[in-house]
Amino acid sequence: MTARLFVTLAVVLGVTALGELIEPQGWRLYTDAAQLVVGAAAASICLAAARGRSGLQRRWRVLMGLGLAAWALIRLWWLVQDVMLPDRPVTMLSDLGFFVLPACFLLALLHAPYTRPRPVPTSARRDQIALLIDSVLIAGSLLALIWSVVPRDWFHWSGQPTGLIVAAAAYAVADLVLVTMVGLLLLIRPDSRAGRRPLALGGLALLAFGVSDTLRLIHLADGPLAPWQSAGHLLGPALLALAAVSRPSAGRPAPVDEGEREWLHLLLPYVPVTATGMMIAINSGAGKPLSPFEAYLGWLGLGLVVARQMFTIVDNTVLLERVSEGQRRLHHQAYHDPLTGLANRALFRERLTGALGAKPVAVLFADLDDFKLINDSFGHAMGDRVLRAIAERLQRCVSPDDLVARLGGDEFAVLLDHTPAGAEDTGRRILAALREPFVIDGRTLGVGASIGLVASDREEPLTADALLRRADAAMYSSKRRGKGAMARYAGANDGGANADLPHLLAQALESGRPAASGFEVFYQPIVRFTDGATVAVEALARWTSPVAGPVHPDVFVSVAERTGLVAAIDDFVLNQACVDAAALAIVYGRPIDMHVNVSAARLSQTGLEESVAGALARTGLPASRLVLEITETRRIQDLPSAATVVERLRSYGIRIALDDFGSGFNALAQLHSLPVDIVKLDATLTDVDVAPERAGALCRSVLTICTDLGIVVVAEGIETPARAHALAELGCPVGQGYLFGQPAPLHRQQPPMIPSQHIPPSSAAHLAT
Repeated sequence: MTARLFVTLAVVLGVTALGELIEPQGWRLYTDAAQLVVGAAAASICLAAARGRSGLQRRWRVLMGLGLAAWALIRLWWLVQDVMLPDRPVTMLSDLGFFVLPACFLLALLHAPYTRPRPVPTSARRDQIALLIDSVLIAGSLLALIWSVVPRDWFHWSGQPTGLIVAAAAYAVADLVLVTMVGLLLLIRPDSRAGRRPLALGGLALLAFGVSDTLRLIHLADGPLAPWQSAGHLLGPALLALAAVSRPSAGRPAPVDEGEREWLHLLLPYVPVTATGMMIAINSGAGKPLSPFEAYLGWLGLGLVVARQMFTIVDNTVLLERVSEGQRRLHHQAYHDPLTGLANRALFRERLTGALGAKPVAVLFADLDDFKLINDSFGHAMGDRVLRAIAERLQRCVSPDDLVARLGGDEFAVLLDHTPAGAEDTGRRILAALREPFVIDGRTLGVGASIGLVASDREEPLTADALLRRADAAMYSSKRRGKGAMARYAGANDGGANADLPHLLAQALESGRPAASGFEVFYQPIVRFTDGATVAVEALARWTSPVAGPVHPDVFVSVAERTGLVAAIDDFVLNQACVDAAALAIVYGRPIDMHVNVSAARLSQTGLEESVAGALARTGLPASRLVLEITETRRIQDLPSAATVVERLRSYGIRIALDDFGSGFNALAQLHSLPVDIVKLDATLTDVDVAPERAGALCRSVLTICTDLGIVVVAEGIETPARAHALAELGCPVGQGYLFGQPAPLHRQQPPMIPSQHIPPSSAAHLAT
């Protein structure tokens, strides 16, 4: 492009220099002929360049080609007149055809692909009008400023008709308006370098036209312009042709400061207006009256300023509406669940806090029963649709004054702030509504819920968090009594089922002495089928609360995961198991492996590796005797990161097991992604004595896969000798279940007395040692 520009300038300079050698009488004929050739060539180049393009890139090139073609035709007409009537006078009618080119240029600029960085989107027509007003406003102000400082004797108009003067002035004014428009586009409307290059070349072309048109206006009565004075009429078409053939640049667009451009767009039109106003004020103060032309320009500028301000007012109004709408949207997103549209925990807590200080309220806390099975069986997309359907049913069960919220996962809550006395009826309506099956995509799904009910007490002021904890405790009481029921909170200190489990669990674990708060570790043997020898034990947490009594592991583990306390339970069991390993070796007559459960959620958290390394260092337990079982109570969100954590743990010599394989999230995906050493088959896959064909096929498939991967398989849920024998026949080497012993504390451990099972020799490679 640089080479083309230099060649173009050289050609124009050469043609101009050649014209200077001609006698003045032949200047008009020479310049008209040269401009005809250049204009026709530029028109042909623009139209040819438009053929290989589409859309806006084609449109503006066609407009330039048509404008230049009309300009060349007028030059042809002038050339014919020069030959036939060399002494003809120049009239206004002979000049009118030249306005086609600036009109086409204006249309091209109004459709230019440069959009101003705007805080709110507007229509293209509105931006076009604003651009035109700004351009006319700036050009008019500059014109008034120039008119007020340029001496009148510069203009040689004597003897020329008014129409011709107006036409010549219109050319120069049109050039000024168009150059101003190009400058605005380049300054305040960002685009790529490839887009700005043809615009800049077009601006230079307009500037060249403007210089020659201004010289013609000044020397209107002096006859034809000299070749050097009309050189702009050669350079202008040539630059437009260069713009048409310019190609996109490979360079990336420079970063744009949109805020700076926005301020520039707002202030730039008023800079020349202010300068012109100051000049007029100075002239008026010096006793120089305004000419009619200056007065006209002043009124024109005032009208355009008012129009521009109207656009600004409209912009600000639209912006305020968008800001208000955005604030409403953000407020809704901050206080509502994106899946169901219900209130979220933040809004529920805020409304509950406000209601507690005004009147008695009741809270229903609902937790869906076995909702994990829907996600496992049908996928999370189906689970999300079920949650939305549940939200709709919950809202139909309450009055418009009540607040239904999704607190997270499969937990919902209802705030009844109009009549707490009717809370039990509302809870029963919810249970009945949720017992009705959901039909989604032709599938019939059943979902139940356990509900906890708590009412505020004027005699015992409670915070919103305390009331929610009590509702949570009542809900877990309902689960312990039997799922699909409702329980009312009856007091935290009665030692019964309604104890505030989240609060009690936090107290037990945050004290730093879980054993003193009722926590202990039970052990269940893992036995080899061939000889009945115990090869490992699994360490299991048990809790007997001083207030609530014995709490089922499923309950307190679930509460711990929801309250972020599960890591404390895992670490307590890990430390105690490593301490008890030596005593268990004495009980069983040899060192055995120690299996310790670790929540899958901890693979994405910090601290697990440090806890394991610290326990091994304090107790001296060989790392090869420790097996960490990854429990799948929560989905592993980032399997690659979890695999990295597992690899670091295995680098110590620790082995990794997948617990309850076949019942959790994407079991095969985890087996593929995580480098595990042991797989523990869930009891739902080991009932080969009850369903030998179906369960046997599934169990055999898992055993084959694990054999190929070099993974040891442990069968869970072994309760009868028949099941143990059937699994041994399938090739499973190791089992765990009530047949070999129930979980028991350290002092009750003893070797199980069971008969050995025959196992095919081909399966010997799978035996644990």
